[in-house]
Amino acid sequence: MAACYRAVLFDLDGTLLDTLDDLADSMNAALASMGYPGHARDEYRYFVGDGVRALAERVLPEAAREPGIIAKCLGAMEKEYDRRWDNKTRPYDGIPELLDHLTGMHIKIAILSNKPNGFTLAVVKKLLSRWDFDKVYGAGPPGIPVKPDPSGAIRIASELDIPPREFLYLGDTNTDMRTAISAGMFPVGAAWGFRTRAELEAAGAMAIADRPSDLLRILTAG
Repeated sequence: MAACYRAVLFDLDGTLLDTLDDLADSMNAALASMGYPGHARDEYRYFVGDGVRALAERVLPEAAREPGIIAKCLGAMEKEYDRRWDNKTRPYDGIPELLDHLTGMHIKIAILSNKPNGFTLAVVKKLLSRWDFDKVYGAGPPGIPVKPDPSGAIRIASELDIPPREFLYLGDTNTDMRTAISAGMFPVGAAWGFRTRAELEAAGAMAIADRPSDLLRILTAG
């Protein structure tokens, strides 16, 4: 069956890759180095998703959320994450097969992440190098602010010369759904990711994929 969309824009963490353990381990190590308590792994499902500055603000004790301490926490996190970002991070089950199918269908594939751009490129190069993504952007380059600002998604659509309405956007948080809607793309929630189906639906997901293979059905359903 022919696809009704010409491109898929993916979130990275919680959508293509399960990065939660390495993120939690890295930030907990950063907090410990500063004398602050860490957090349980599952708490990070709600700490991450809106960029590293928001992550630092959320994990620090409320009394410590001042610019100098946040900056120190960001520096410590970068150092710790650089040591271990690939210790436990892996593609979710079904993602390799999904990417194989999309490539075989000649669907354009791209990534837009709130992870810093350098880490985004490194992670994709090491763990997703089998597939030729048409565009990969993390947060940081000029014109790529953190989501839910839709500028990055709109830029990718422009660079691929495909109207936003011909994109599916797959992500696992309310931030992703808001980004997709603001960019004029079709928002699909990844129910296997960090957040809940209820959050995705409340944020405007037009479809929910319970497993990666569901995206193929959504792609051809129109």
